[in-house]
Amino acid sequence: MMPDSLPAMSKHEEGTSEVALTVNGVAHRLRIDPRVTLLDAVRDELGLTGSKKGCDQGQCGACTMLVAGRRINSCLTLAVMHEGDEITTIEGLGTPGALHPMQAAFVAHDGLQCGYCTPGQICSAVGAVDEIRRGVPSHVSRDLDCISHSDEEIRERMSGNLCRCAAYPNIVAAVRDAMEAQS
Repeated sequence: MMPDSLPAMSKHEEGTSEVALTVNGVAHRLRIDPRVTLLDAVRDELGLTGSKKGCDQGQCGACTMLVAGRRINSCLTLAVMHEGDEITTIEGLGTPGALHPMQAAFVAHDGLQCGYCTPGQICSAVGAVDEIRRGVPSHVSRDLDCISHSDEEIRERMSGNLCRCAAYPNIVAAVRDAMEAQS
């Protein structure tokens, strides 16, 4: 149960904002600097460190989370902008005993090496598969009435997530396998 509001602010806390975030199905009320990114709030305030801080510029995708089912670079958005949104991090997709189908596919296809980018890759892949299912076109979609499940389509959608270990062929295979298994 979440308190209706936080205790009164001390002099030290002036200039902070109260924000209600729902992360992985759990409601949280935080008092944070309004300039704090969603990534930093989730990692530093909630202790959910699966999403990684890579470039802090939205170029690597290591911080990818799902907000209302849509994948975003959490380092580029402020936490206060997501009041009331449903936020899903890698910790909210599955558990070690019950992996999400995308997590299981990454394991089966060795779609990870060092693992640093893997949480962002998996969250992005879950969002990408949802986009394909909903018929959302990408830059490589040839037929806007029938979005393909091709490797080219997967690679395009995953292009915002970098892997320094170059596990790309395995990542594409994992995404394709998870997508086909869920069909």
